[in-house]
This record gives sequence, C-alpha cells and structure tokens, in this order.
Amino acid sequence: MRFFADSGLWSTGPTAAPDPLTAVIELAGAVLSWTIDEAHPDTNSVARLSITDITCVDWLWRLVGEAGHAAIVAALATDTVPMGERDVPEVGFIAGALDPLWRLALGHWLRRWWPASQRDGIAELDGALLDGELALLTAAAEDYFGDGTLDSEFTTLLRPHTVALATLRQAGDRRVADLVEACAELAQDNGVAVGAAVAPATLRRRDDYALAAGSGSIDSSGPGIATGVRSLSWAGVPPGVFDAAEDTVDWRIAVDGGAVSAVVGVGLSGAVSPQGVAVAVRSGALHGAGELDAGGRAVLELLDGANAPVTESAAWNHDWRTVEVMVGAGVDESAEVRDRVRAFARARLRRPGADAFLAEVLAAESDY
Repeated sequence: MRFFADSGLWSTGPTAAPDPLTAVIELAGAVLSWTIDEAHPDTNSVARLSITDITCVDWLWRLVGEAGHAAIVAALATDTVPMGERDVPEVGFIAGALDPLWRLALGHWLRRWWPASQRDGIAELDGALLDGELALLTAAAEDYFGDGTLDSEFTTLLRPHTVALATLRQAGDRRVADLVEACAELAQDNGVAVGAAVAPATLRRRDDYALAAGSGSIDSSGPGIATGVRSLSWAGVPPGVFDAAEDTVDWRIAVDGGAVSAVVGVGLSGAVSPQGVAVAVRSGALHGAGELDAGGRAVLELLDGANAPVTESAAWNHDWRTVEVMVGAGVDESAEVRDRVRAFARARLRRPGADAFLAEVLAAESDY
C-alpha cells in the first residue's frame, strides 16, 4: 500500500473525481472515497483512504489486519506534516472488508446526487426508505465512527421520516415492512419518537412528484426580445428540488411597459420547494439577480453596468447570445460529468446489484 502527500494529508488510491462522481464516508481519523462508476466489482482497487488523524484510526485493523494496521501507523506517524510518499509493503485491504463502508458512502451519495428526472426517465428514490436503511447501516458500523463525525448521526436520518415510515408499513410489501420494523426498533432504542401512521392517501408518492415535475416553465407569449435554455450545475443547488435533465432552465428577456426583465423558469422534481434558491442572469455588462418562487420561476429586473435599469432600446440592441443563467451557487461542472452520473443511475435501475438499497429496487420495479 502506497501513501502520497495530498493537501497536508496522507492519501492512497486514485485521485478523487469531481463531486457528483465521488461517494465519500467520514470515519474517525480518516475519509474513504470512491469514484462511483469505477467502484464495482472491486471496491478495494479504487478506494481512496485519506488519513486525517493517525491517532484516531483504531478501526483500521478491520480493513487491513492487525499487522497492517501497525505497519501503517509506524510509517505515517513520524511526520507532523506529510511529505513525499510512503510505501507500506505487503499491506492491503482485506477482501470484502470495504463493502459495508462502500454502501454507507453510496447511501449518502444517493441522498445528494441521485439524478431523478421525469424527462430522462430516471425514477425518484423514496427518501424515507433510503434514509431508514442508511440509518440501520450507520448504526451497525458504529465502531468506525468517532465523536463529531458527520456521517455517524443515524438519528438525524430517522427523525424526519418516522410518520412516513410508519405509514409505509401498510403498503403490503414484506421487504418494506421488515425495514420499517427494524427502523422502529432502532428509533425506540435511541430515544427517537416513532410517529403514528396516517392514511396513505395523505402522503405524496412518486406519481404525485411526476405530476409536479416540469413546472417552472415560462410563458413565451407576449412581447419578448430573446429566449433560450441552459442547464443546472447540480453541485450548486440543493438535492431533491430540480429535474436533473439537461436544458431545464428556460430564460426569456421580456419588456413590460418599458421595463426590461429576465424571466427564468426551472424544471422541478420531488417534494422539496425551490422557493428562495438564488438565481442570476448576466450578459456582458447587463445583469439581474433574485430568487425562485415556489413554482420554480423568477422575474429579475435587468440593470446595466452602472446599476441603472436597462432601457428597452438598449435591450433590443444588445447581443443576447452571451447570456449566462446561474441557479444556486456558481459551480464549474461539465455536462460530461452529469452524463456519467445518469449512466450510473440507469445501470443500477436496469440491474440492481447486491449493494442496492431497497429504495433503488422499488424504483427499478416501478412503472415510472
């Protein structure tokens, strides 16, 4: 096993891919990461282990054996600041030892990056079932976590879903019932109040999300100067809000009573409201900023380089081919990266593997 100095840490394995392609789990004194579409069938060969505190990795023997643990500590504990690289001969991950940690990292990746899209035909995952199963896996891996590790708080995964999980028990699917029962036991053992079931009809299901998906489109009627479409950068927006397809951001430069504005609409997917998400438009010196409403739309007053309202004549004479529309935070993210994520998601839906979460299995079985 070879460790390299990387940003003040000792790390092993391939360099991490951009965020939407990387699954990460924080452990006591270390971080494990994988590039999602390279992680199977061999999680060992593409795992990246970064040591943040060599004195806290008491669990490392579970992955490399006791002798390997001792050899790694001896090799890395000599320098306060790592420099160069270190070889630890004849040490490697035990076959299968990383699989439970890969599933934890995968579960957190699914919560953040799953590219649900009605337009692309990628089904949404049931958030209650996903969080419930991830909570069970987290509790089972408690020996790997320390105080303050972000990914160890399984109670925070359960609390928002106790009512939904109790209601899902009525669905008649034995797999769901077994998972919900295990979640209820874990919740009760850790002081999380279990909510009472409600009538299933009062809960929004995947079909309801599909009906809502695509809202955020803008009205193209009436006087307008220019129109176009753009794509979201997933890393710049919260999860579970927007349709993950390309070209879901519609924009239009409109004139109303001499006032010039940019009208923006973003396709939605899921039950989380887009209200308050920042949106900005810029074309050369002309710019406007504001927030999306609950329907995924925004009307932005356009200003010039002196922050004065843009006049109608200036708008008609402007070259709008340079329009940039930013939804959420400004993030540099390529369409090729997003395409790899979609391909990964479609492959998992076509053939759920042994590492699949129940939410993925049910999504694959559904008639989306």
